Amino acid sequence: MRIGRTIPPAAAPLTWIDASHGIAGALGGRRAIDAVEEDFRRAFGVRHVFSLSSGTAALMVTLRALKNLSPRREVVMPAFTCFSVAAAVVQAGLRPVLCDVDSTTFDFDGARLSEAVTDRTLCVIAHHLFGVPAAIAATRRVCDRHGAYLVEDAAQALGIDAGGRRLGTLGDAGIFSFGRGKHLTCGTGGMVMTNSDAIAAAIARHHATVGAAPRMAQLKEFVKAVLMMIFIRPSLYWIPAAVPGLGLGRTIYPPRIAIHRLSGFQAGLLRRWRRRLSRSNDARAAAVSYFTRSLSLSPPADPSRPYLRLPLVAADAPARQRVFALSQRRGLGLSVAYPTPINEIPEIASAFTGQRFPSARRLSERLLTLPTHHWLSERDKRAIADLCREVTAA
Repeated sequence: MRIGRTIPPAAAPLTWIDASHGIAGALGGRRAIDAVEEDFRRAFGVRHVFSLSSGTAALMVTLRALKNLSPRREVVMPAFTCFSVAAAVVQAGLRPVLCDVDSTTFDFDGARLSEAVTDRTLCVIAHHLFGVPAAIAATRRVCDRHGAYLVEDAAQALGIDAGGRRLGTLGDAGIFSFGRGKHLTCGTGGMVMTNSDAIAAAIARHHATVGAAPRMAQLKEFVKAVLMMIFIRPSLYWIPAAVPGLGLGRTIYPPRIAIHRLSGFQAGLLRRWRRRLSRSNDARAAAVSYFTRSLSLSPPADPSRPYLRLPLVAADAPARQRVFALSQRRGLGLSVAYPTPINEIPEIASAFTGQRFPSARRLSERLLTLPTHHWLSERDKRAIADLCREVTAA
């Protein structure tokens, strides 16, 4: 167990001023929620915005809405992605169809995607993993050939542009997350955006049936947000990191996805979201630029892009384990992302018997991510770069 300064793998700005706005939002209720939805709608230039209790809840409501617009029941998704995406598909009553990924861009393998999408495909979920933009135009062409919807999982790409357009606004619907480790946080929370009136109408019907979280759950979220503001600091993060029961950094498959509306408290925490997101993304872009120069990284690392975490693929699994173990001992905040491809998640593995996704498996064994958030000092950045060079030279 490490005692002393420890860098969290991911963090987003949240201050006591934001907490005071959260309390005001809790008192304002629906007005605070409407205000934040309208602010996002204007900022992203979209016609429809719906806020929910998490990004996973937003995805699940979107999938249920699309399910009502088509008799199709297959959803094509990356074989290496967040476990909650697969859980949302399954719990929406749909069948996940996996497509292997490109191990350098984390996007779909283009040739495999053309084989995976058929006339049975309801939608394709394209992710911008760690903030690395997916080739949405190419995926859109495949979707259009088969009449499938395109859903952007932009949970890890809030505020990132590609080709002058905001990620999450390029598909038929875009999903965002305000979880604790994202670019912007209100503790938990999520949002779906769309420019399609038909999709918006279908989402609205489901959204209207979603209730507020129980008061006790809202109180727990308040307490968690306050504790996060205190213990996310590197000088204190070693305390929660040392508590095994908290499971910090662990990837799990959620057996049940709770769906509630965004609370007034959460909406209040988002009141200054533009300023906080700008601060967060400026810090991330600076960290990415430093690591790109210091480690002589090649694409897909764009030194001007505010990646949520900076992905690196180790030479092999033992090399990754050496870097990660040293990082843990030194408190440098490197993490290993998702431990298996989607087809090897124990709870759903039987649905993919006999299927293999070699690039996804390779990433699960070799991928490391470097922290990029605002709590990194210049000394931290040097220590992380020195660690990566040390193991590479060994």
